[in-house]
Amino acid sequence: MVKSYLRYSERGVFGVIASPSGNAVFDHSGKLSITAALESVIVWDIKKGTQVGRWSDSDNKAEVTCIGRSPNGKDYAVGYADGTIRLFDLDSNTVKVVLSGHRGRVTALEFDRTGMVLASGARDTDMILWDVVGEVGLYRLRGHKDEITGIAFVASGTTTAGAEAPSALHASSAGYVVSSSKDTLVKLWDLRGRHCVQTLATHRSEVWGLAVSPDGRLLVTGTSESSLRVWTLDVAKLDSLTSDRGEGEGADLASSDWEAISEYGAVQRASSDRVVGLKFHPSGQYFACAGADKQVEVFRARQQSEIKKKMARRQKRQREKGAAEDADDAADTVTASDELTPFKIIRTSAKPVSLDFGPAEVNSAIHVLVAQNNNSLHLWAVPVPPPGKTTKQAALGEPALASSVEMLGHRSEPRALALSSDNELVASAANKSLRVWNALTGSCVRTLECGTAVCAAFLPGDQHIVVGTRDGQLELYDIPAAALVETFDAHDGAACWSIDVRTDGKGLVTGGADKSVKFWDFELVRDNGRRRMTLVHVKTLKMADDVLAVKMSPDARLLAVALLDCTVKVFYADSLKLFLSLYGHRLPVASLDISSDSTLLVTGSADKSVKLWGLDFGDCHRSILAHQEPVTAVRFVWGTHYFFSAGKDKLVQQWNGDNFQRIQRLDQCHGDVWALAVAKHGNFVVASSQDRSIRVWEKTDEPLFVEEERERELEEMYDRGIEQEANAADVDEETHAGKATMDSLKAGERIIDALDVADEE
Repeated sequence: MVKSYLRYSERGVFGVIASPSGNAVFDHSGKLSITAALESVIVWDIKKGTQVGRWSDSDNKAEVTCIGRSPNGKDYAVGYADGTIRLFDLDSNTVKVVLSGHRGRVTALEFDRTGMVLASGARDTDMILWDVVGEVGLYRLRGHKDEITGIAFVASGTTTAGAEAPSALHASSAGYVVSSSKDTLVKLWDLRGRHCVQTLATHRSEVWGLAVSPDGRLLVTGTSESSLRVWTLDVAKLDSLTSDRGEGEGADLASSDWEAISEYGAVQRASSDRVVGLKFHPSGQYFACAGADKQVEVFRARQQSEIKKKMARRQKRQREKGAAEDADDAADTVTASDELTPFKIIRTSAKPVSLDFGPAEVNSAIHVLVAQNNNSLHLWAVPVPPPGKTTKQAALGEPALASSVEMLGHRSEPRALALSSDNELVASAANKSLRVWNALTGSCVRTLECGTAVCAAFLPGDQHIVVGTRDGQLELYDIPAAALVETFDAHDGAACWSIDVRTDGKGLVTGGADKSVKFWDFELVRDNGRRRMTLVHVKTLKMADDVLAVKMSPDARLLAVALLDCTVKVFYADSLKLFLSLYGHRLPVASLDISSDSTLLVTGSADKSVKLWGLDFGDCHRSILAHQEPVTAVRFVWGTHYFFSAGKDKLVQQWNGDNFQRIQRLDQCHGDVWALAVAKHGNFVVASSQDRSIRVWEKTDEPLFVEEERERELEEMYDRGIEQEANAADVDEETHAGKATMDSLKAGERIIDALDVADEE
């Protein structure tokens, strides 16, 4: 009879506020933030710090890389790492359409002023224009040689600002698009002729972003240099030349007559690192630039009266110096630095990933939304002068943090996980933070400050948590009181790599980099008239090398210790005499576990293998090359010989320890998986990853057969190969917007079959 198992499916993911791979944008009201969160998009109420909605697609596993807002404020385009684009509706929180055309991660999304046309740029160097209403790709623009970093629509001079486009096809054939790329080029595209009409080749390094002012007059580009380049846009010149040429005139025009983008000057930045994001305020009076060095610079556009005063002062200085006439001419020309002046600097707590302006001023302040690479979201209020007043006339304060979303996630990756005995609480420990979560709802119950945590465990009764740090300390926390009870110097300043609560529930065992295994007992002591928990060091077992992992067998008979010399030593727990010495791994063992019947030992090593050992004679039952990268965690399911393994290849896998078959592969993580926790009878599995997420997979009633699972994986691999072949066949000649997917190929086959049936009939 064929052996069947029960499938695990993802129940939820929590701990992610804003992922560094994507950006965050305001909604049309300025109260909500649409934020990339790994493969999902989270809608945050920034003021309350609560999650309003979550956008996800069950068919998608790729990470969100870019978000674009439609002018109507309801539709949002979301680009993914696999090249797909999904349109979501803010009111219903549902996906409207999936657009497939790119072969690389989507890096830029921009709607035109009508909201009917969407332009997308990707790592595959192509730019595609999409008909949002017709849900179809219109055409592909090629010319860049590297990843596209920015796109902006420029309205044609012949179209009025309030005019409505009769159709998306008409809107996509009128006006211009500016694009920037890592190939150091900025290109201006004519949508009517679908070709490039001007290329700016003066940048000496990658162009990381661009922004066009709301009136379409200024273009700002940012590179890794310490200054921003500013250009003037005059597409009306192109419109007039194109119309003249259509009438047979202008055949002998000079090349400079076709240049709609002219150099305006440079604006010096305070930062010397590369540009991360550029954005104009909707009013056009303010401009922001985010750098890679924890600061966002806000520039102000001077009014015409201020520019005239500055020019008059400059001419006066020139006359006092007795300069020549050509110097007077130079003093009369207005440059970008005359119009755009540094205004305020926002000092962020981490490197910014993206920025966005609020739609309007609130209480004489503009709001700037900054997503940071440490899994946090900040809203800054920058005070601005009232209308009609200059910055000198109004006493303005410094930018202030108005609100933030920080409490629902770690600032750094969680390195340790622990489950309470009733499986209701999950503790995750990271650098400087310990958080306790409700395993069912994913809500954060407690937040505590800790050291650089590398391991953690719940104590019997689930009222206390002990955390081992990289400094060799044991930190004991009281969960109901949300307080640090006591700190113990356990391993003389060397890292405490592992903690295991003893089977009798009366103490715990720790292993550290000081080459020792230490035994601790729980005791109750009186402190200010109250009884509290403490740890008492009982005995020490000295080892020959650093201790990386310790585990007590469920029958309290054996103690397994993994050492830095790639061996595993098994001792009798009572006498601490050596029972077995297990050799076989080529690199150190990072994690180990013992089955509930105390007969099997599983070890996961940095040599990418998992080994199963018998604890009767120390024989190696099987060595499995389980992962493509080092194995970080292994855990048995209580009452069975099934176990889970996790590695740096972003995978969590379930195995059968009796027949050594892989049962299931869970591949939803987007970073190295650091820690693993399995509920009592395998009801659910929790994993923490380098992407700062904590994922929960729940056991379902759906049966799983190993042979069918292997066939499904092979079919997916085969389908991916067919897609790649279909898309690679005409990659050089192809100019249409779409790309072949498995759904489109199957649909084409069904159409051919239907035509064959029609011919026969």
